[in-house]
Amino acid sequence: MAATTQAVKKGRGTAGQGDKQRDVRMANISSAKVVADAVRTSLGPRGMDKMIVQEKGDVIITNDGATIMDKLEVHHPCAKMLIELAKAQDVEAGDGTTSVVVLCGSFLKAAQSLLQKEIHPSDIAASFLKGGRYAAEVLEGMSKSIDINDRETLIKAAITSLSSKVVSQNSALLAPMAVDAVYKVRDPAFPANVDLNNIKVLTCLGGTVDDTELITNGTIFKQKASQSAGGPTKIQNAKIALIQFQLSPPKTDMEMQVAIKDYQQIDKVIKQERKYLLELCKKIKDAGCNVLLIQKSILRDAVNEQSLDFLAKMKIMVLKDIERTDVDFITKTLGCLPISSIDHFKAEKFGTADLVVQESTPEGKIVRVQGVKPPTSEAAKMVLMPTATVLIKGSNSLLGAEADRSFHDALCVVRSLVKKTAVVAGGGAPETQLTIKLAKKARELKGIDAVCVKAYAEAFEVIPYTLAENAGLNPVRTVTELRNKHNDGEASHGINVRKACVTDMSSENVVVPLLVPSSAVKLATETVAMILKIDDIVQTR
Repeated sequence: MAATTQAVKKGRGTAGQGDKQRDVRMANISSAKVVADAVRTSLGPRGMDKMIVQEKGDVIITNDGATIMDKLEVHHPCAKMLIELAKAQDVEAGDGTTSVVVLCGSFLKAAQSLLQKEIHPSDIAASFLKGGRYAAEVLEGMSKSIDINDRETLIKAAITSLSSKVVSQNSALLAPMAVDAVYKVRDPAFPANVDLNNIKVLTCLGGTVDDTELITNGTIFKQKASQSAGGPTKIQNAKIALIQFQLSPPKTDMEMQVAIKDYQQIDKVIKQERKYLLELCKKIKDAGCNVLLIQKSILRDAVNEQSLDFLAKMKIMVLKDIERTDVDFITKTLGCLPISSIDHFKAEKFGTADLVVQESTPEGKIVRVQGVKPPTSEAAKMVLMPTATVLIKGSNSLLGAEADRSFHDALCVVRSLVKKTAVVAGGGAPETQLTIKLAKKARELKGIDAVCVKAYAEAFEVIPYTLAENAGLNPVRTVTELRNKHNDGEASHGINVRKACVTDMSSENVVVPLLVPSSAVKLATETVAMILKIDDIVQTR
């Protein structure tokens, strides 16, 4: 009798544990689906924007999936996994951040229906991963290889990326600019390697996005030239030096106080400081420098008014408060080496340019460097690299910030094409093709794999369905027509939201890099498999 009671208790405990695992799994899926639904309306060229109000009252208006996900404040661990998923897609491909989150939500919905059929989560995860590997093969098969030097194809892909942004009407200007910037910084020795840190994007209030310009042989500083002592604002045949030491009176190494009781001692200290600063400024002048960039200092003032007065009288233009993070870009662009001590202040470490001039903008002053010349010293030649600066103008700060994010996406798309030289048609064509091919594959499989892969295939339809829904079309009728086209072998057909019909997207010049959908499918599938294998959440102190 006692043994029977123990067996019943044991059975009840197992059943209770299974209920808890099921509840945890369903809660995880539900929280992740809520995040996916939040960004679903932002998908596609006709997607809606989100107004994000931050804690301090700052406002961001965007439909960029990575930005929306980054600003979301979520507490559930699985919801945070979708935020990390969007960041991973942004790092890998730079575009498709909204698509990857929407796809993940659709996969979770399919997994939820399979769980309700009492299919084990491990079997679902294994089948989804198997389907993901086959999906990669399908995408590879429908892709079209391109020549990396085919500028027109790269521009088409960049325009497609910009079509869903606020600045879509300016894509004819921004897309070629993004391609030219990537071409400029591409390393000839390693053509597939593009470092976007060599492209500096600045925003400036005033004018319109059409006034955006690309500078390839020079750069722009948002810092204005120091004029507190009447210094120059225009220098021709500039000799540019970047210093990391301070042009201000030195401080003691430890905290201490110096008591001065006599005014004559005060006068003596002031004269000594003046003499010390004058010697520094004379050495700078004697070396031939006429444009001085001063890095911001955290120890003491990088430069004081006395030094600025001396430098102004010597006709040396001064730009102070150069950020530490900008030093690497400046050295690559101007060919000048950072100088950490006045003892190393030599002409061989200078950069040279035809013109350095201060210009006025509605937002304030900027300094433009034009006509950078190659350095003569071997050390400077090693640091000089091709760079580009893009100055984006906008009528207000919100538009300027969104144009900056949009241009970054266009740069990432071009980089993706340089990294993996293949494109596929856009407009939901890849996802529809995956639905049909994977459903066909599911019919060849047996057992649980067949059921799971079929559900996985149907989940891809969320992309064309959402594109049609956000464009104001009838989603059921549009997706049905699209499936019929793909069943007839027309794999490049997709949803043309501008013409409100299904057309050949390749002929419409709507193409996306292969890396974008392939990365989205891979990352979303892996995330879903990880969520399915979680059966408990353990809180720790």
